[in-house]
Amino acid sequence: MLGAIPTMVLFIVLVIAYQTLVQGPLTAVLKERRARTVGAVEDAQKAIARAEERAAEYATRLRQARAEVFKAREQRVKQWTAERDLALEASRKTAAQKVAQARAELEAEADRARESIASSAGDLAAQVVRAVLPAAAGSSR
Repeated sequence: MLGAIPTMVLFIVLVIAYQTLVQGPLTAVLKERRARTVGAVEDAQKAIARAEERAAEYATRLRQARAEVFKAREQRVKQWTAERDLALEASRKTAAQKVAQARAELEAEADRARESIASSAGDLAAQVVRAVLPAAAGSSR
């Protein structure tokens, strides 16, 4: 049993040396690594959160820009429609004036033709009578 005492002392010295030289620095390094890893993870999570916020902001800006473009397009379409309607109305008025003028000219020409027919009706009747009566008079004589 006396021979086991130096082995026990040596074992205790080795355990104390291990704790001082290996385990203490190793634990400190592991704690530091863990702290760095946790810090890196937290930094990564913060960066992801910032990226998501930016993405949401860009999506909002994109929606607003699309809405503005749509409104501008809608306004242009309304303006073009109004211009087209004005042009159509002007064309309709011009066409209606031309039609009215053509009708007036046609009616005036028809009135002149009626007056001409009415004025020549007496002459035509006299010619018919002369053409028919001499033939009738010649056949009865």
